Amino acid sequence: MIAAMAAFAFEDMFIKAATGSLPVGQVLIIFGFGGTLIFMGLTYRRGERVLHPAILSPVLIIRAICEVVGRLCFTLAIALTPLSSASAILQATPLVVALGGVVFFRETVGWRRWLAIGLGFVGVLFILRPGLDGFETASLFAVAGTLGFAGRDLATRAAPPVLSNMQLGVYGFVMLIPTGLVMMIYTGGWVVPSLLVSGQLGAAIIIGVLAYYSLTGAMRTGEISVVAPFRYTRLVFALILGSLVFAERPDVMTLAGSAIIVLSGLYTVFRSRLQGK
Repeated sequence: MIAAMAAFAFEDMFIKAATGSLPVGQVLIIFGFGGTLIFMGLTYRRGERVLHPAILSPVLIIRAICEVVGRLCFTLAIALTPLSSASAILQATPLVVALGGVVFFRETVGWRRWLAIGLGFVGVLFILRPGLDGFETASLFAVAGTLGFAGRDLATRAAPPVLSNMQLGVYGFVMLIPTGLVMMIYTGGWVVPSLLVSGQLGAAIIIGVLAYYSLTGAMRTGEISVVAPFRYTRLVFALILGSLVFAERPDVMTLAGSAIIVLSGLYTVFRSRLQGK
């Protein structure tokens, strides 16, 4: 999960840079097409079917819908708002995922772990500072993206075991293509990317595939309530990249919130190890 979050932060950085020159819909089309081709190649190499009958199962349909909502809305969020603030809002995902693990998978979460996850959410509030000056209207895209990604992760957990991570990767990325096409209907104007922007998109695709594979593996093999808090590390990576690449300057409250988030995740691991002894 930590490797996935680091990769996603770099993917976000490249996508945000690309959306400065290209329409969001076009970015989604190129990103989705590239990721689909890579995962299709990996699927064929393993001797697996790309179009498996299980793709029509209710869980996979729900997962596809959540994938579209999460990717589309969060891409809009990082295009319209600072990378650090959009990533901060996304840190509410573990709360939704952990709750879903209890409701849908009957996982047991002790009060100490709930407290740690709750403190992580407090850390997010430190960063967001809800109020008149705390939110931008475009931040609502990040909220919708959070709900979409949480639904996708829960559906990934419930996905038919017959489907490999490679096959799930194909189904996840291919949904971005029609989503981008629909957006292009409203935004219009296909732009020929420059060499620099093409490189940014290429890097986003390769890193995005690695991130997606790591995340899928984490959600399908680990206990959700233990794995989910490690999503908080994405914020740390985003803060660093936002500062270095986009000259975003986090203030004291943002840094304090980030520290709370990281500590809550580390405490969750500590508790899980004690219970495993």
